[in-house]
Amino acid sequence: MQSDAFHLGPLADPGECHGPIDLAGTPASTARAWLRKLIEIRCAEEKIGDEFGRAVIKCPCHLVIGQEAPAVGVAAHIRDGDRVFGAHRSHAHFLALGGSLHHLLAEVLGKDTGCSRGMGGSMHLLDRAHNFHGSVPIVGATVPIATGAALAAKMDGNGAVAVSYLGDGATEEGVFHESLNFASVFKLPVLYVVENNLFSSHLHISLRQPFDSECRHAEAHGVAWQRVDGNDTVAMAAAAGRAIAAARAGQGPQLIEAVTYRWRGHVGHREDNDVGVQRKEGLAEWKKRDPVARLAAAMVAAGQMAETGVAAITVEYRAAVEAAWVQACADPYPSAAALIERVYSTGRAS
Repeated sequence: MQSDAFHLGPLADPGECHGPIDLAGTPASTARAWLRKLIEIRCAEEKIGDEFGRAVIKCPCHLVIGQEAPAVGVAAHIRDGDRVFGAHRSHAHFLALGGSLHHLLAEVLGKDTGCSRGMGGSMHLLDRAHNFHGSVPIVGATVPIATGAALAAKMDGNGAVAVSYLGDGATEEGVFHESLNFASVFKLPVLYVVENNLFSSHLHISLRQPFDSECRHAEAHGVAWQRVDGNDTVAMAAAAGRAIAAARAGQGPQLIEAVTYRWRGHVGHREDNDVGVQRKEGLAEWKKRDPVARLAAAMVAAGQMAETGVAAITVEYRAAVEAAWVQACADPYPSAAALIERVYSTGRAS
């Protein structure tokens, strides 16, 4: 049992993989677009974390700071008609596809203008206009939904794919394995993106599973897999491009294991605490894999951007986030009637 499918190797070591990102073959305009999206997500998450810490935001928020790259890399290959599904840590998935800062911030405030009309909060996001078909807090719950969407896409014959984002903890749910088995048997056009940040809540993967890599599950079900440094946006986009192209071409389900790391706790804004348990691992070392800083450094080194350009983009998005926040704070809350109208269906089938 020494297969590459079982072990992450250096990717699991916080002291490794700090090297520069390889931009060979990546147009400057593409890299710049990716960097802008990474910075937008980072700025939004920092604002949400700050306001959560001040108790202005009341709903639980699972922040994606430190693991923004998988969402940006996958979004680069999504086209109209595809169906993307998130999990409980999906702010980045929403924004990477083109979701509105205002709609996200309004939603975490429970406002009527939120992407789920104030009914969902941080973990129930929806933006079908940008191919994001929903996220839910129940671990693994969107995996079978994405699998069903892939079945629908195959039956429609329109070349669409489904994408399911999940964490390493979700691979411990039975429905994950049932979904991979079903998708493999019927050669469904679905991509499972496992964002392996090594923790499920506050428990390290070594305390929960006999091996640290989730690719072994794909191999067991006959699903094609790739493992990638999930903090390297270029590598992530390349892996997603290969996987999505294969799924569109009828080659069946694909799985990408994106090895990454979240800087904040499982839920909330703090770096030193995880569900009430003090964090003891080497966060400072993991921060050297910062996906934003690594892409920016590579672009500066390649002459694709000046150092001042990175700072200017950050200033731009901080201002955009602040403007969206002010707007969201001024927006109205849903009416009392919405508690029934937007949660329960009152119609009857004919």
